[in-house]
Amino acid sequence: MSVTAVPRRAHLTRRLMQLYVGLALYGASSALMVRAGLGLEPWGVLHQGLAERTGLSIGVVAIIVGAVVLLLWIPMRQRPGLGTVSNVFAIGLAMDGTLALVPELHGLAARIVVMVAGIALNGVATGLYIAARFGPGPRDGLMTGLHRRTGRSVRLVRTAIEVAVVATGFLLGGSLGVGTVLYALSIGPLAQLFLRFFAVPEAKPADETVAPAPESGTTSVTVRPSEEAILPQ
Repeated sequence: MSVTAVPRRAHLTRRLMQLYVGLALYGASSALMVRAGLGLEPWGVLHQGLAERTGLSIGVVAIIVGAVVLLLWIPMRQRPGLGTVSNVFAIGLAMDGTLALVPELHGLAARIVVMVAGIALNGVATGLYIAARFGPGPRDGLMTGLHRRTGRSVRLVRTAIEVAVVATGFLLGGSLGVGTVLYALSIGPLAQLFLRFFAVPEAKPADETVAPAPESGTTSVTVRPSEEAILPQ
């Protein structure tokens, strides 16, 4: 096994690129599911329902909902990061931009293909922006905040939030369907896969030295001077 590190500037650049590419792709994936018309992800159901009632675009609604959810962090003493604030705006803007570019779909086969593509792209996007480690999205932070405040399991809190969101969105006119079910079943495994794939190596501190190349069959490690004394001989 080889343990590697990258210079700090390159490390930060990669993380920022992953964050914003991931958020843009997340918004695009949600828009594809809207165009497919076969059911949206739980929060998408709420956004669509509110958009139907208010006349606002679904992207603008997503931004407003994200901002409101972020305000709920205050009594839970949650601290937002760059990724949290960026999440509020970037996803909604990407959704509206994608919807402006992708036309309405006709024919069940095309809608199924776009639905599957949207779900797969959502998994890629989730792995990208979470692996960047700039803080959770507002909705994920709400889940972890309630988990800490109530002592209930993450699974129970997330399920309760998403059931409430889906039910409210459906009553407002949001779209439920096979896409909603497929998303619920597949997004966990997809996110786990792409989180590993897009994991960012640790940054290399300025005082870090690299041990000489090992002989075949040994382990290559990056060490700091203070750690040399405890390396296995």
